[in-house]
Amino acid sequence: MDQTILLLLASGMLVASFVYASVGHGGASAYIAAMALAGLAPVEMRPIALTLNVLVSSIASFKFWRAGHFRWRLFWPFAAASIPFAYLGGAITLPGQLYKVVVGLVLVYAAWPLWRSGRAGDEMRAVREPAIALAMAIGAAMGLLAGLTGVGGGIFLSPLVLMLGWAGTKQTSAVAAPFILVNSLAGLAAGFVAGTASLPSATWVLAGVVLAGGWLGAEYGSRRFANPVVRRVLAVVLLLAGAKMVLA
Repeated sequence: MDQTILLLLASGMLVASFVYASVGHGGASAYIAAMALAGLAPVEMRPIALTLNVLVSSIASFKFWRAGHFRWRLFWPFAAASIPFAYLGGAITLPGQLYKVVVGLVLVYAAWPLWRSGRAGDEMRAVREPAIALAMAIGAAMGLLAGLTGVGGGIFLSPLVLMLGWAGTKQTSAVAAPFILVNSLAGLAAGFVAGTASLPSATWVLAGVVLAGGWLGAEYGSRRFANPVVRRVLAVVLLLAGAKMVLA
């Protein structure tokens, strides 16, 4: 990978990992957007994004759990159903153009909750538990899409949980982070078992960058919320990258 491209990618991913970890996400959608803008091949994008997702979501899971926001009862139905489907999705390699269209649409969608979160606060609300069967059905669908595309599924889970009143913002982040972690691990494992995943050497440079950004973002976000302006700038980047992939 060209050194200039690597430097630009690392800079963008540092910001992305901070912002995403602050809301309990791994940042895969932003990493994919950055790689799409940099012109990386689809076959490289999914394993890199999942690997970086694992690192950042691990940190976010720990930070939000330590801050006392994690709810096992909300987490396990989503995760139990999502893991096998994320593995299934990770074992499937979509044709290059189809992958770009699917991921492009995911990025365009991801821009919406990120933009919307720019005006969100840690509101207090009455919450109700979702029905287990419904949560498992949702988890299965999100796991399959997560494995297919290389995102962890948090961009779909978080807005749904908030919209349906199943958790407040920090509880949602505390559930989204481990949900992303288990799906990313399952999708990555499936790719390696199927022989469709490989990691270029530059991945480890990017890994160091997102570890730093993720640690700072999760520490900040588990106690307060990140700058809304930064979130909205990142949302615009996702929208542009998604449109580029769909229309290319």
